[in-house]
Amino acid sequence: MVPLQSEDLRLAVAGFQKANVLVIGDIIVDHFIWGSVSRISPEAPVPVVNVTRETVLLGGAANVLNNLYALGARATLCGVVGADPIGDQLLGLLADLSSPTHGVIRAGDRPTIKKTRIIAQSQQVVRVDREVKGELSGACVGQIKKFLAENLHAFDAVIVSDYAKGLITPAFMEELRRLLAGNGNPPLVVDPKPGPSERYRGATVITPNHHEAALMSGLAIHDEESLTAAARALLAGLECRAVLVTRGEAGMALLEQGEELFSIPTVAKEVYDVTGAGDTVAATLALGLASGLSLPAAATLANYAAGIVVGKVGTATAKADELLQVIP
Repeated sequence: MVPLQSEDLRLAVAGFQKANVLVIGDIIVDHFIWGSVSRISPEAPVPVVNVTRETVLLGGAANVLNNLYALGARATLCGVVGADPIGDQLLGLLADLSSPTHGVIRAGDRPTIKKTRIIAQSQQVVRVDREVKGELSGACVGQIKKFLAENLHAFDAVIVSDYAKGLITPAFMEELRRLLAGNGNPPLVVDPKPGPSERYRGATVITPNHHEAALMSGLAIHDEESLTAAARALLAGLECRAVLVTRGEAGMALLEQGEELFSIPTVAKEVYDVTGAGDTVAATLALGLASGLSLPAAATLANYAAGIVVGKVGTATAKADELLQVIP
């Protein structure tokens, strides 16, 4: 493998502003309720949270988009939200980024997915999910396919952010692959979920975490040898160009077709919250590939970005200037 050069990474980050990325996947609104706890409820053995503030943020595939904008790129979101006030909030957040919204389809038969996390003394007390899972209506899928057919040519890379809520099905991915082939096959980065993994066949790179890689490959992972075996099984079964396994405190591991395992140690100084770190990895990896970096270089850059966001509380992003500061 060609030695990685820090200057190449810096040049790539400087060029992120030229990139235009499409994010397809399950759109989520992250709702945070922040407060303090000074007593236990007399009604049940639970803490009483005195609310001090609330925040509403882009989550799921929308958080991948948010990461792309934080890194200086342009991006468009493609997915489904409900015809409800939470969906209105989501579109408002996209407007705040000046991000196009013509890829966001509104469905009348399901709510916008909303995850409410209650945080007290920097600790998550409870999470409440509002969602309906299952395949989307034919009308919604048809509108998304129409959007892709008309707009896919404009993007330098595509990210599929699968949260297993219903959009990313084998049939949908087959159609996406067909459309990508007709538009020059830009890099396709997939952040997967365990399940019928054949739907990810043919991706440029998939980015499972350690647990997901074990489930998807059917192999227990307990050391580097078993990690390599699991990654090789995924490469063979899905005919991907590479697998990037995120390993928490152990960093990341990249396996490309025909190459040895490339281990990337973590650069995080402190880990406060891993919420959304996978979204940051997918965004940075796609931008690196769109900017012409090799997979090992793009993965290294993604590892630096992940090290930034896990040091923050809540659904966080890494900014381009922060990324430049941590590249040695």
